[in-house]
Amino acid sequence: MTTDTGGTGQGPSAAGALRLERLRADHADAVLAFERENRAWFSRLVPDRGDAYFAEFAARHARLLRDQDAGSDHFHVLLDTGGAVVGRFNLVDVADGRAELGFRVAERVAGRGVATHGVRRVCRAAREEYGLTGVRAAAALRNTGSRRVLERTGFTAVGEVVLGGEAGTAYLLEPLPAALPEP
Repeated sequence: MTTDTGGTGQGPSAAGALRLERLRADHADAVLAFERENRAWFSRLVPDRGDAYFAEFAARHARLLRDQDAGSDHFHVLLDTGGAVVGRFNLVDVADGRAELGFRVAERVAGRGVATHGVRRVCRAAREEYGLTGVRAAAALRNTGSRRVLERTGFTAVGEVVLGGEAGTAYLLEPLPAALPEP
């Protein structure tokens, strides 16, 4: 599931300074801080992760790293110049040359093109680093920002889905292009 608030598609002036990094063990504290700081914001757009997510965060983070090491998933964080997480961009359920994209950005950077920037970068990594040929995504109808980001980055709506009991749209980007569309 994707999370973003949309915006103009104009990248932040420091977009080039944002770093997309593959998730590591030492990102745990920053990721947990990101999730806590933005919990209320995210829950306005997607179902809340629940208290258990936070209580069991360390074990969950370790599981994600094991899944990543096994090659079934590729998790990423987008960091600002101070090392704070401003977004998460994940490719999960890797199979048959495809993966499912999920993303979320911090409220403080929403509407500044950060999600669009991150989706472009993770899709490029999908093609160049992981050898994928396609990426699927889905967004709830009420999450217009995520739907705009997916459309802006070249994804095509391919059908209807139900996400957490809500109506949504399924998207596909295949084949993965050498360069993703600019806004």
